[in-house]
Amino acid sequence: QVHLVESGGGLVQAGGSLRLSCAASGHTFNSYAMGWFRQAPGKEREFVYAIGWNGGSTYYTDSVKGRFTISRDNAKNTVYLQMNSLKPEDTAVYYCAAGYRTRLGELHYQTSYDYWGQGTQVTVSS
Repeated sequence: QVHLVESGGGLVQAGGSLRLSCAASGHTFNSYAMGWFRQAPGKEREFVYAIGWNGGSTYYTDSVKGRFTISRDNAKNTVYLQMNSLKPEDTAVYYCAAGYRTRLGELHYQTSYDYWGQGTQVTVSS
């Protein structure tokens, strides 16, 4: 069992930055691929960024290219999402997810993940 807790959300002006954190329980964190998804009001949950368990390969959606960066610290059982140059369309609840030994080519699928956090609100004002 893995328990995920997101933090770091908040209110920021367009062009600003936030760093989200996702802390995981357990001692097998290095066996889980980690992903970030988001859901804006009235929209379906959307893939944002993911990092693999077997070497740290990363995958992202085009809308965040050059602005967001994912990283993980296995010693701290934590994954991060650094968000720069934020835009109003980035406003959403951001969710952290963990997938046990998820294949590298499947990280963008919600069904590839076994555990989900409760989410943290990110609001970008214009």
